[in-house]
Amino acid sequence: MGGFFGVASKENCMFDLFFGTDYHSHLGTRRAGMAVYDPQKGFDRAIHNIENSPFRTKFDKDVTDMSGHMGIGSISDYEPQPLIVRSHHGTYAIVTVGKINNTEQLVETLFKGGHSHFLEMSGGEVNATELVAAVINQRANLIEGLQYAQELIDGSMTVLLLTPNAILAARDRLGRTPVCIGKKANAFCVSFESFAYLNLGYSDERELGPGEIAAVTPEGVQTLIRPGNEMKICAFLWVYYGYPASSYEGINVEQMRYNCGARLAKRDDVEPDVVAGVPDSGTAHAVGYANQSGVPFSRPLIKYTPTWPRSFMPTMQSQRDLIAHMKLLPVHDLIRGRSMVLIDDSIVRGTQLRETADFLYQHGAREVHVRPACPPLLYGCKYLNFSRSASLMDLIARRVVKKLEGTEEPDNIERYSDPETQEYRVMVENICKEQNFTSLRYHRLDDLVDSVGLPKCKLCTYCWDGKE
Repeated sequence: MGGFFGVASKENCMFDLFFGTDYHSHLGTRRAGMAVYDPQKGFDRAIHNIENSPFRTKFDKDVTDMSGHMGIGSISDYEPQPLIVRSHHGTYAIVTVGKINNTEQLVETLFKGGHSHFLEMSGGEVNATELVAAVINQRANLIEGLQYAQELIDGSMTVLLLTPNAILAARDRLGRTPVCIGKKANAFCVSFESFAYLNLGYSDERELGPGEIAAVTPEGVQTLIRPGNEMKICAFLWVYYGYPASSYEGINVEQMRYNCGARLAKRDDVEPDVVAGVPDSGTAHAVGYANQSGVPFSRPLIKYTPTWPRSFMPTMQSQRDLIAHMKLLPVHDLIRGRSMVLIDDSIVRGTQLRETADFLYQHGAREVHVRPACPPLLYGCKYLNFSRSASLMDLIARRVVKKLEGTEEPDNIERYSDPETQEYRVMVENICKEQNFTSLRYHRLDDLVDSVGLPKCKLCTYCWDGKE
């Protein structure tokens, strides 16, 4: 995924930039960076690897050495950024969040147009942020360049540009990711997560609309390109990625998760002793379930947070599985002899939740009824790098469908996303058996949409139903 934060201030912005960027650490995996502009010193930048050390530790020295009245920062799941670009538009810094599906096509087009080269990253791929900058530079000015990039990119791309005069914030064309604006005396900020600026003294100003481009300065926020009418914000932000204190389109993440759990409870018919969530993101869903059902909420699994990062962070599946196992500590007195409903945000590959259920059985659980807070994942994310899986067969639901249909791309795949069909029920039964759960019931997509509270036409639900 990745996150971003920008500040335009009449004073030195480094304190706000440092902590505002750090507040996005839950979204990132590999790299973090900050770039600032000072009228006397020009541009300055720092990028560090944060795979094995937190943001604040890596950037503690930089925050005292760097200075400027405007700056942008990023927590990146892949690309080193921000980049500082010298072009016919002048010099600017750039950060991006999103995914480009037509990278090779764009690269080839740029080469044919005279672009000389791209710097390959260690994995042999082109840095997506560098590619976006190259596309922007094909037009006469930065605003036209940002619009051009949105037109050409297949996927999704939100961009922050730091120029000597303003931060240009461009939300992706269909608003799949949020762009929130905060304000306080003498400063404005732009942020992926709305909570990231609250403790820095900012208050909510507004959110950019889909495709909107705005100039953020210490004096205010000016819309340069008006937003479009169509929006497809990622519903999975509320289910998993978003931080509980954040709100997108006016809807709080924690409250949405309570709603999810409540709707799961309304459709359930089991009679467990307790309901528990896989920490952290499953916890709020479990609270909602408990509040609705009257089943006591319990914490039989405690997450050890001081040294173990989020399990999605390492690139190797074996490392993710190890972290997922090592960071969960059992509370024997809350497990032994209990029948429990266990809620997690999702089942992706199936490895971690299977191990968690086995872990509970080993410590004496009598029954483990699993209730994922979203529907079965049947499609790889095309827009936000939710999963960098090389194959759809990494998804447990797809593997089971292949086993049932004998092919990876059955003609009736849409029936497996409809909870009213026999195909769906057989798929869920097979997943339940393979995972060794006592029972399995997924959150329905219609209930998930109701849990968010936005019309379905405004939500991206591609990973569940394949509808763009």
